[in-house]
Amino acid sequence: MAVIDLADAVACEIQNSRLGPSCMNPLNPKKLLMTNWTAIKPVAKQKHFLVSRMIQPDEPTDQIELLEIEAVFSKTTQTIAWRDLQDDGVWRKGWV
Repeated sequence: MAVIDLADAVACEIQNSRLGPSCMNPLNPKKLLMTNWTAIKPVAKQKHFLVSRMIQPDEPTDQIELLEIEAVFSKTTQTIAWRDLQDDGVWRKGWV
């Protein structure tokens, strides 16, 4: 798993302010529950999502890999890998 230190985070913020977002969103899977996300390109005409459930792995010692996101408007759910949220070309944190 990649670790982003303070220098990388500052460099990412500087780059984002100059060129627009191009760094990955640093995330901790344990803190994603009930967070809000905006799809850059709407998915099935849905743009705003909420992380509604963390899917626990079969073995308790394994790390969480999947989560369930719920469309705010239609309440439909889909399962994605939590690392997909790190791609700022696909997802933006918060509701924009």
